[in-house]
Amino acid sequence: MRETVRRHLGKVVAGTGIAVAGTALMVGITLPGTAGADDSAGGPGTAGAAGRTPPGRSPDGSAGQVVEPGVVAEAPPEGERGLGRDPLTDDEIERVAGIALNQRLIRSSEDVEGERGPQRLGIDLAEPEADEVDAADAPRRADVTFYDYRDDTLVTRTVNLDTGKVERTLTRRGVQPPLSRAEDAEAAEILLADPLSAGLKADYEDATGRELTSADQLAVTSMVYGSVPGAQPAALDKCGEHRCARLFPKVVNGPWIDARHLVIDLSARKVARLDR
Repeated sequence: MRETVRRHLGKVVAGTGIAVAGTALMVGITLPGTAGADDSAGGPGTAGAAGRTPPGRSPDGSAGQVVEPGVVAEAPPEGERGLGRDPLTDDEIERVAGIALNQRLIRSSEDVEGERGPQRLGIDLAEPEADEVDAADAPRRADVTFYDYRDDTLVTRTVNLDTGKVERTLTRRGVQPPLSRAEDAEAAEILLADPLSAGLKADYEDATGRELTSADQLAVTSMVYGSVPGAQPAALDKCGEHRCARLFPKVVNGPWIDARHLVIDLSARKVARLDR
């Protein structure tokens, strides 16, 4: 047996490989392809002339079932209503959006484009009340968040999914959650219409050979900008009270373009350059 293993190792390893194989044998490790190997080329312990696994065999040379490619199963159908702390279903989201946005709120507010009605930011499952945390039959509620650009207020309306009624409305100022996709798109349009976007447009043309004329030509992410006293021009002093954004644009399927020095005040619909 010792002579057989020695002869086999002499065929498949050389130089420093011999030292590695010797160490493996000393600690009782079976090297891949050596267990049960015979001395004939292409035998049961080998993978064939080009290192391929013979048909009907596993990669280690043993007979076995061929593993089929993985299949991604479709998600199970979603019901109209969730249970307990399940995420909101599409039907629930659509229903609470309609309940939260009543005619009074539509008439008294504006969205990011200046149109009637508030800007919807998000709909999330609400936390249970303190006395309902361990209750198995606690009602499901949803928090629907809007931003009113008419007076720069954040409006959160909590809807009870069981009763279909708005249980409370919370209005706050100076609170700036992340921007929605619609706000990102509008910020990009405001920026492109401003002379301060000249550098952005030049960088885009250098990268693509095409003129930048529409926000649709950019993939945009953003972050909310809040004013820092003494660290920016006076034009941005209201950022935080106003809804302001810094954009991180990139060419669609292409490189990023640095526009971090520009801030878009969505409330005032103006662009300013940060002091450096």
